[in-house]
Amino acid sequence: MTVTSTRPPVDVSNTSSTDEDLNSFHIQRHQFDEAVLYIDHMKRGLVDFLKTPARVITVNFPVEMEDGSVRTFTGHRVQHSRVLGPGKGGIRYHPDVTLDEVRALSAWMTWKCAVVGVPFGGAKGGVICNPKELSETELRRLTRRFIAELGAAIGPYTDIPAPDLYTNAQTMAWIYDTCAVMHPGRNNLPVVTGKPLDMGGS
Repeated sequence: MTVTSTRPPVDVSNTSSTDEDLNSFHIQRHQFDEAVLYIDHMKRGLVDFLKTPARVITVNFPVEMEDGSVRTFTGHRVQHSRVLGPGKGGIRYHPDVTLDEVRALSAWMTWKCAVVGVPFGGAKGGVICNPKELSETELRRLTRRFIAELGAAIGPYTDIPAPDLYTNAQTMAWIYDTCAVMHPGRNNLPVVTGKPLDMGGS
């Protein structure tokens, strides 16, 4: 497979800002379609495979709030590719999280890992919530339940989360602890990166 650079750059000078599609998944797909034009003899089936996430998981789960009420949250985890290794990508908490955003970010993680030559594929996750309105206890419960719902989809050899928007080392510690409870006897330390230093983080 030969990579060429003979194609002229795309002229975007006449593009109206009012016509711009800001959907991140559409942007990612467009970027991929443009990049493929620079690669000779790429089989159509391989193009389709690389464009399509390997696994898309959406879960709805209840969380008991500190006032005794119960709220249902929606979370997504997309594993775009595991060709080069386990999926790698953050988990974000934000009210504007969408499945399209998560799908796009998972694909970009695939390309970033491949370009720099690290042995990971691309993944991404997110929960639709406003973390600024949740207490630490509620965030802990939300995190544990989300990871429990993902089940065996998360693991050192399948998909390794990391901190992202409004998640941090504490969030990763909750994820690790949840996985340790779900999978006793297994070395669960590699299940996340971005852990606290005293848990093997860096």
